[in-house]
Amino acid sequence: MTMHQSHVLCTDPDGLHRLSYVEWTATKDGAETGPERTLICLHSLTGNGRLYDDLAQELASAGYRVICPDLPGRGASDWLSRSRHYTFPQYISDIVTLIARLDVAQVDWVGTSMGGVIGMMLAGMTGTPIRRLILNDVGGRVPSKTLRRIARYVGAYPSFGDLKDAEVYFRDIYRGIGPLSDDQWRRLAIVGTRPEEGGGLRLAYDPGISKSLSRIIFRDVRLWKFWDSVTCPVLALRGGESRVLPLDVVEEMQGRGPGCKLVEFPGIGHAPSLMEQDQIAAIRDWLIATA
Repeated sequence: MTMHQSHVLCTDPDGLHRLSYVEWTATKDGAETGPERTLICLHSLTGNGRLYDDLAQELASAGYRVICPDLPGRGASDWLSRSRHYTFPQYISDIVTLIARLDVAQVDWVGTSMGGVIGMMLAGMTGTPIRRLILNDVGGRVPSKTLRRIARYVGAYPSFGDLKDAEVYFRDIYRGIGPLSDDQWRRLAIVGTRPEEGGGLRLAYDPGISKSLSRIIFRDVRLWKFWDSVTCPVLALRGGESRVLPLDVVEEMQGRGPGCKLVEFPGIGHAPSLMEQDQIAAIRDWLIATA
Protein backbone atom coordinates (compact mmCIF):
# COMPACT_ATOMS: atom_id res chain seq x y z
CA MET A 1 0.00 0.00 0.00
CA THR A 2 1.35 3.42 -0.91
CA MET A 3 0.03 6.82 0.05
CA HIS A 4 1.44 10.07 -1.23
CA GLN A 5 0.34 13.67 -1.09
CA SER A 6 0.37 16.00 -4.06
CA HIS A 7 -1.34 19.14 -5.27
CA VAL A 8 -2.76 20.73 -8.40
CA LEU A 9 -2.97 24.44 -9.21
CA CYS A 10 -6.53 25.73 -9.56
CA THR A 11 -7.93 29.11 -10.53
CA ASP A 12 -10.09 31.41 -8.44
CA PRO A 13 -11.30 35.01 -8.95
CA ASP A 14 -8.13 36.39 -7.30
CA GLY A 15 -5.54 34.16 -8.98
CA LEU A 16 -4.33 30.64 -8.24
CA HIS A 17 -4.40 28.32 -5.26
CA ARG A 18 -3.10 24.84 -4.53
CA LEU A 19 -5.57 22.01 -4.08
CA SER A 20 -3.96 19.25 -2.03
CA TYR A 21 -4.92 15.59 -2.36
CA VAL A 22 -3.82 12.22 -1.05
CA GLU A 23 -3.57 9.28 -3.44
CA TRP A 24 -3.77 5.68 -2.29
CA THR A 25 -2.75 2.70 -4.44
CA ALA A 26 -2.02 -0.94 -3.72
CA THR A 27 1.43 -2.43 -4.11
CA LYS A 28 2.61 -5.90 -4.96
CA ASP A 29 6.22 -6.92 -4.39
CA GLY A 30 7.06 -3.26 -3.76
CA ALA A 31 5.56 -1.97 -7.02
CA GLU A 32 2.28 -0.14 -7.53
CA THR A 33 -0.47 -2.18 -9.13
CA GLY A 34 -2.46 -0.96 -12.09
CA PRO A 35 -5.86 -0.01 -10.65
CA GLU A 36 -8.84 -0.54 -12.90
CA ARG A 37 -10.87 2.38 -11.57
CA THR A 38 -10.44 5.72 -9.84
CA LEU A 39 -12.48 6.67 -6.78
CA ILE A 40 -12.75 10.21 -5.43
CA CYS A 41 -13.68 10.60 -1.76
CA LEU A 42 -14.79 14.12 -0.87
CA HIS A 43 -15.20 15.31 2.70
CA SER A 44 -17.83 17.33 4.54
CA LEU A 45 -17.90 21.09 5.14
CA THR A 46 -15.16 21.18 7.78
CA GLY A 47 -13.43 17.90 6.97
CA ASN A 48 -10.45 16.97 4.84
CA GLY A 49 -9.24 14.04 2.80
CA ARG A 50 -7.40 12.29 5.64
CA LEU A 51 -10.73 11.42 7.24
CA TYR A 52 -11.02 8.73 4.55
CA ASP A 53 -7.77 6.90 5.42
CA ASP A 54 -9.50 3.69 6.55
CA LEU A 55 -11.87 3.51 3.59
CA ALA A 56 -9.13 4.46 1.13
CA GLN A 57 -6.77 1.72 2.29
CA GLU A 58 -9.48 -0.91 2.06
CA LEU A 59 -10.60 0.09 -1.44
CA ALA A 60 -7.04 0.52 -2.70
CA SER A 61 -6.44 -3.08 -1.62
CA ALA A 62 -9.47 -4.01 -3.75
CA GLY A 63 -7.85 -2.47 -6.85
CA TYR A 64 -8.92 1.16 -6.72
CA ARG A 65 -6.85 4.26 -7.17
CA VAL A 66 -8.34 6.32 -4.34
CA ILE A 67 -8.06 10.11 -4.41
CA CYS A 68 -8.92 12.12 -1.29
CA PRO A 69 -8.74 15.88 -1.90
CA ASP A 70 -8.83 18.75 0.57
CA LEU A 71 -11.15 21.46 -0.71
CA PRO A 72 -9.68 24.99 -0.56
CA GLY A 73 -9.58 26.33 2.97
CA ARG A 74 -9.27 22.83 4.44
CA GLY A 75 -6.47 20.49 5.39
CA ALA A 76 -3.28 21.04 3.39
CA SER A 77 -4.93 23.09 0.62
CA ASP A 78 -4.48 26.84 0.34
CA TRP A 79 -6.98 29.21 1.89
CA LEU A 80 -8.75 31.52 -0.54
CA SER A 81 -7.95 35.21 -0.19
CA ARG A 82 -11.61 36.16 0.24
CA SER A 83 -14.14 34.04 2.09
CA ARG A 84 -16.95 34.91 -0.32
CA HIS A 85 -15.22 32.70 -2.91
CA TYR A 86 -15.89 29.53 -0.92
CA THR A 87 -18.76 28.50 -3.17
CA PHE A 88 -20.05 25.37 -4.88
CA PRO A 89 -19.05 26.61 -8.36
CA GLN A 90 -15.49 27.13 -7.06
CA TYR A 91 -15.39 23.66 -5.52
CA ILE A 92 -16.71 22.02 -8.69
CA SER A 93 -14.17 23.91 -10.80
CA ASP A 94 -11.37 22.68 -8.54
CA ILE A 95 -12.54 19.07 -8.70
CA VAL A 96 -12.81 19.18 -12.50
CA THR A 97 -9.23 20.49 -12.60
CA LEU A 98 -8.17 17.64 -10.33
CA ILE A 99 -9.87 15.02 -12.52
CA ALA A 100 -8.11 16.47 -15.56
CA ARG A 101 -4.80 16.11 -13.68
CA LEU A 102 -5.61 12.48 -12.92
CA ASP A 103 -6.10 11.92 -16.68
CA VAL A 104 -9.11 9.63 -16.35
CA ALA A 105 -12.38 9.65 -18.28
CA GLN A 106 -14.57 8.38 -15.43
CA VAL A 107 -14.51 8.27 -11.66
CA ASP A 108 -16.62 6.74 -8.93
CA TRP A 109 -17.52 9.11 -6.11
CA VAL A 110 -18.00 8.93 -2.35
CA GLY A 111 -19.19 12.18 -0.78
CA THR A 112 -19.97 12.87 2.86
CA SER A 113 -22.50 15.63 3.52
CA MET A 114 -21.27 18.64 1.49
CA GLY A 115 -18.98 16.32 -0.47
CA GLY A 116 -22.10 14.41 -1.47
CA VAL A 117 -23.86 17.59 -2.56
CA ILE A 118 -20.91 18.46 -4.80
CA GLY A 119 -20.98 14.94 -6.21
CA MET A 120 -24.71 15.22 -6.89
CA MET A 121 -24.22 18.53 -8.71
CA LEU A 122 -21.36 17.20 -10.81
CA ALA A 123 -23.11 13.90 -11.55
CA GLY A 124 -26.07 15.78 -13.03
CA MET A 125 -24.01 17.80 -15.48
CA THR A 126 -23.87 17.02 -19.19
CA GLY A 127 -20.74 14.99 -19.92
CA THR A 128 -20.16 14.23 -16.23
CA PRO A 129 -17.17 12.03 -15.39
CA ILE A 130 -19.01 10.42 -12.46
CA ARG A 131 -19.81 6.79 -13.18
CA ARG A 132 -21.33 5.80 -9.82
CA LEU A 133 -22.31 7.97 -6.88
CA ILE A 134 -22.28 7.19 -3.16
CA LEU A 135 -23.94 9.78 -0.94
CA ASN A 136 -23.08 9.63 2.75
CA ASP A 137 -25.95 11.08 4.78
CA VAL A 138 -27.13 13.77 2.43
CA GLY A 139 -29.90 13.93 -0.15
CA GLY A 140 -32.39 16.02 -2.06
CA ARG A 141 -33.37 18.25 0.85
CA VAL A 142 -31.41 19.46 3.89
CA PRO A 143 -33.52 20.76 6.83
CA SER A 144 -32.76 24.33 7.90
CA LYS A 145 -32.61 23.38 11.60
CA THR A 146 -29.60 21.15 11.01
CA LEU A 147 -27.91 23.84 8.93
CA ARG A 148 -28.24 26.30 11.80
CA ARG A 149 -26.61 23.84 14.19
CA ILE A 150 -23.73 23.27 11.77
CA ALA A 151 -23.30 27.02 11.28
CA ARG A 152 -23.00 27.52 15.05
CA TYR A 153 -20.12 25.10 15.57
CA VAL A 154 -18.31 26.02 12.34
CA GLY A 155 -18.32 29.69 13.26
CA ALA A 156 -17.02 29.06 16.81
CA TYR A 157 -13.49 28.06 15.68
CA PRO A 158 -11.89 27.25 19.07
CA SER A 159 -8.20 26.86 19.88
CA PHE A 160 -6.71 23.97 21.88
CA GLY A 161 -3.81 23.73 24.28
CA ASP A 162 -2.87 20.26 23.11
CA LEU A 163 -4.12 17.21 21.23
CA LYS A 164 -5.97 15.90 24.27
CA ASP A 165 -8.06 19.08 24.42
CA ALA A 166 -8.77 18.78 20.70
CA GLU A 167 -9.89 15.18 21.12
CA VAL A 168 -12.43 16.20 23.77
CA TYR A 169 -13.86 18.73 21.31
CA PHE A 170 -14.09 16.19 18.47
CA ARG A 171 -15.78 13.62 20.70
CA ASP A 172 -18.45 16.21 21.50
CA ILE A 173 -19.01 17.79 18.09
CA TYR A 174 -18.92 14.49 16.20
CA ARG A 175 -20.65 12.30 18.76
CA GLY A 176 -23.24 11.36 16.15
CA ILE A 177 -20.78 9.61 13.84
CA GLY A 178 -20.74 6.40 15.83
CA PRO A 179 -18.86 4.52 18.56
CA LEU A 180 -15.23 4.96 17.48
CA SER A 181 -12.22 3.49 19.25
CA ASP A 182 -9.86 5.66 21.30
CA ASP A 183 -7.30 5.36 18.50
CA GLN A 184 -9.82 6.51 15.90
CA TRP A 185 -10.82 9.54 17.98
CA ARG A 186 -7.17 10.46 18.39
CA ARG A 187 -6.58 10.18 14.65
CA LEU A 188 -9.58 12.43 14.04
CA ALA A 189 -8.04 15.02 16.35
CA ILE A 190 -4.66 14.73 14.60
CA VAL A 191 -5.94 15.16 11.04
CA GLY A 192 -8.56 17.71 12.07
CA THR A 193 -6.14 20.23 13.61
CA ARG A 194 -3.08 22.23 12.64
CA PRO A 195 -0.32 23.83 14.74
CA GLU A 196 -0.98 27.43 15.68
CA GLU A 197 1.77 30.02 15.48
CA GLY A 198 2.89 30.65 19.03
CA GLY A 199 1.77 27.24 20.27
CA GLY A 200 -1.37 25.21 20.60
CA LEU A 201 -3.68 23.92 17.88
CA ARG A 202 -6.46 25.23 15.67
CA LEU A 203 -9.01 23.39 13.58
CA ALA A 204 -7.66 22.52 10.13
CA TYR A 205 -9.91 24.83 8.16
CA ASP A 206 -10.37 28.50 7.36
CA PRO A 207 -13.15 29.92 9.58
CA GLY A 208 -14.20 31.94 6.55
CA ILE A 209 -15.88 28.85 5.08
CA SER A 210 -18.81 29.54 7.41
CA LYS A 211 -19.70 32.78 5.61
CA SER A 212 -21.41 31.07 2.68
CA LEU A 213 -23.33 28.79 5.04
CA SER A 214 -24.75 31.73 6.99
CA ARG A 215 -26.72 32.84 3.93
CA ILE A 216 -28.73 29.62 3.57
CA ILE A 217 -29.69 28.57 7.10
CA PHE A 218 -33.16 30.07 7.32
CA ARG A 219 -34.98 27.68 5.03
CA ASP A 220 -34.60 24.10 3.89
CA VAL A 221 -32.06 23.68 1.11
CA ARG A 222 -33.77 21.91 -1.77
CA LEU A 223 -31.46 20.05 -4.13
CA TRP A 224 -34.07 18.19 -6.17
CA LYS A 225 -33.16 19.86 -9.46
CA PHE A 226 -29.67 18.40 -9.12
CA TRP A 227 -30.94 15.01 -7.97
CA ASP A 228 -33.38 14.75 -10.85
CA SER A 229 -30.53 15.36 -13.34
CA VAL A 230 -28.44 12.44 -12.07
CA THR A 231 -28.54 9.33 -14.29
CA CYS A 232 -25.82 7.10 -12.79
CA PRO A 233 -26.38 4.38 -10.15
CA VAL A 234 -26.59 5.79 -6.60
CA LEU A 235 -26.00 4.28 -3.17
CA ALA A 236 -27.38 6.31 -0.24
CA LEU A 237 -25.86 5.75 3.19
CA ARG A 238 -27.81 7.01 6.18
CA GLY A 239 -27.22 7.18 9.89
CA GLY A 240 -30.36 5.73 11.45
CA GLU A 241 -30.65 8.75 13.78
CA SER A 242 -29.67 11.37 11.19
CA ARG A 243 -31.48 14.70 11.14
CA VAL A 244 -29.60 15.87 8.05
CA LEU A 245 -31.05 13.09 5.90
CA PRO A 246 -34.61 12.42 7.15
CA LEU A 247 -36.16 9.14 6.09
CA ASP A 248 -38.92 10.88 4.12
CA VAL A 249 -36.24 12.54 1.97
CA VAL A 250 -34.70 9.15 1.19
CA GLU A 251 -38.11 7.76 0.29
CA GLU A 252 -38.66 10.63 -2.12
CA MET A 253 -35.18 10.06 -3.61
CA GLN A 254 -36.09 6.43 -4.26
CA GLY A 255 -39.18 7.49 -6.19
CA ARG A 256 -37.70 10.15 -8.46
CA GLY A 257 -34.57 10.97 -10.42
CA PRO A 258 -32.14 8.05 -10.62
CA GLY A 259 -33.54 6.33 -7.54
CA CYS A 260 -31.09 4.81 -5.08
CA LYS A 261 -30.25 1.84 -2.95
CA LEU A 262 -30.39 2.66 0.77
CA VAL A 263 -28.14 1.27 3.49
CA GLU A 264 -28.85 2.43 7.06
CA PHE A 265 -26.62 2.18 10.10
CA PRO A 266 -28.67 2.00 13.33
CA GLY A 267 -27.78 4.19 16.28
CA ILE A 268 -25.69 6.63 14.23
CA GLY A 269 -26.45 10.25 13.44
CA HIS A 270 -24.76 12.59 10.99
CA ALA A 271 -22.72 11.29 9.42
CA PRO A 272 -21.46 7.70 9.41
CA SER A 273 -17.68 7.90 9.86
CA LEU A 274 -16.90 5.36 7.10
CA MET A 275 -14.24 4.04 9.47
CA GLU A 276 -16.18 1.00 10.65
CA GLN A 277 -15.97 -2.31 8.82
CA ASP A 278 -19.71 -2.64 8.18
CA GLN A 279 -19.77 0.81 6.56
CA ILE A 280 -16.67 0.11 4.46
CA ALA A 281 -18.12 -3.26 3.42
CA ALA A 282 -21.38 -1.64 2.29
CA ILE A 283 -19.46 0.61 -0.08
CA ARG A 284 -17.09 -2.09 -1.31
CA ASP A 285 -19.85 -4.64 -1.91
CA TRP A 286 -22.02 -2.16 -3.82
CA LEU A 287 -19.12 -1.12 -6.04
CA ILE A 288 -18.42 -4.76 -6.81
CA ALA A 289 -22.09 -5.56 -7.45
CA THR A 290 -22.57 -2.64 -9.85
CA ALA A 291 -19.26 -3.00 -11.72
